[in-house]
Amino acid sequence: MNKRELVTAAFRGEELERVPVCMWKHVPEELWGDDDAFVKCQLDAYKESDVDFMKLSADKFFPWPDPILEGIENAEDLYKMKSLGADHPWIRQQIERTKKVIDGLNGDCISLYLIFVPLSYLRLKVGYPTMMKLIRENPEAMKYACSVIAGDLKILIKGILEEAGADGIFYSVQNGEVNRFTAEEYADWVKPSDLEVLDYINSMTEFSSIHFCAWEEVPNRLEVWKDYHAKVVSWSRYIDLMDIEEAKKVFNATVWGGFDNRPGTLLYTGTKEEIEEEVKSPIKQGGKKGYIIGSDCSIHDECSFERIRWVVEAARKFS
Repeated sequence: MNKRELVTAAFRGEELERVPVCMWKHVPEELWGDDDAFVKCQLDAYKESDVDFMKLSADKFFPWPDPILEGIENAEDLYKMKSLGADHPWIRQQIERTKKVIDGLNGDCISLYLIFVPLSYLRLKVGYPTMMKLIRENPEAMKYACSVIAGDLKILIKGILEEAGADGIFYSVQNGEVNRFTAEEYADWVKPSDLEVLDYINSMTEFSSIHFCAWEEVPNRLEVWKDYHAKVVSWSRYIDLMDIEEAKKVFNATVWGGFDNRPGTLLYTGTKEEIEEEVKSPIKQGGKKGYIIGSDCSIHDECSFERIRWVVEAARKFS
């Protein structure tokens, strides 16, 4: 099997020749203003790490660009939000930059593009305190704003898949921390727009993946996502304290994870031999059906791509 065949089989939950590996980093901020440098960084990451597929970065395009959100104080103002439209630079530039990366990959591997849930794009613009203030002040206004964002995200996803040529979507689901919302609040205020986008992703590609993000190191209320379905689920093994065998049963999908991404952990400090030895454990737990080796979330800059390659080589050696 080549990389594309291997990862396609993994997404379909088939028995594999070996366990695939994919870990990823964000692109350094100093490269965000230069598309050519950004594209080169993504392609260099693929070559240096030799991962089996690529999670493509959306850096620079995290905050939602609606001017209504600039300094917003009143939740009622969320009703003023309107669709960006297919020709907005925020949408067009992502499609065009992603196409350059995919062209550079030259069909060698499956590629997944990062998309956040609607509420996260708004939060990345206004910050958590303002997001929480607005949603508690007027949940219906926030639901309206998220529905506007969801509509534009479907336009972006269509362009990323059909025009840029990405194979699938890496859907980062956030805001489910145990200290953020009750299960009832999340179901009413957040879930509708989450699922609107997820359902669209699933209708557009077989390479649908969900990332249950735990980047703030606060455990997630995982039960709020029990009906979020995709072919592959990436989860936080070390923050949500769910091991590989349990994750396969709970998510009923191919699961993607196994390594702690936090600085100071083995991936950053271990010798090549120690990392190779660590790879044996998730392979034993996950097996060669329904499992992909990855990290809880993005790898920080201080971890070299050589170290990620050690994981890749060990997986090929021991599985």
